[in-house]
Amino acid sequence: MNNGFLNGQFLLAMPGMTDERFARSVIYICAHSEQGTMGFIINQLQPLEFPDLLIRLGIITQAQSILLPEKARSLMVRRGGPVETGRGFVLHSDDFMVGTSIPVTDDICMTATMDILHAISDGIGPDKTLMALGYAGWDAGQIEREIASNDWLICPPTTDLLFDTDILGKYDRVMAQMGVDPARLVVQAGHA
Repeated sequence: MNNGFLNGQFLLAMPGMTDERFARSVIYICAHSEQGTMGFIINQLQPLEFPDLLIRLGIITQAQSILLPEKARSLMVRRGGPVETGRGFVLHSDDFMVGTSIPVTDDICMTATMDILHAISDGIGPDKTLMALGYAGWDAGQIEREIASNDWLICPPTTDLLFDTDILGKYDRVMAQMGVDPARLVVQAGHA
């Protein structure tokens, strides 16, 4: 995987974001190259719980759902983005990998195959896990143009902010980590 300057970074929607799908979104970028960019919105939830997803995929039965480890029962399913909304992705710590796991950074991986869902449901999966349905994607050069147009802020992530479960407060906490007060941001970009 070619590593672009956005790999492993947070993108934060500027307060003036007009696309409602991305308003107040925090996106973790997994792949950035000359071909385009892929990431996951990490502060929006699906109306689907992880055990229900496992049941729909035939990994467990309804009766088995009560036997899931607490970590699997409480895993939230995020709305990763508007592209391929029926496809699942797991961002996770590198303490657990399968043959299809792709390193994003030195300590974060992405896996998009069923074997990681089986491992999580069996209680042997990674220590830190984030499940997303769908992803956010940009064509070649598109995200760079949007950043230049003042649509996004870039921020280095912390593992805590990436994997924590305080979804509603995540945007404000990432802004605070950057030392930014969203009320003081100017929505128009300056051009010389």
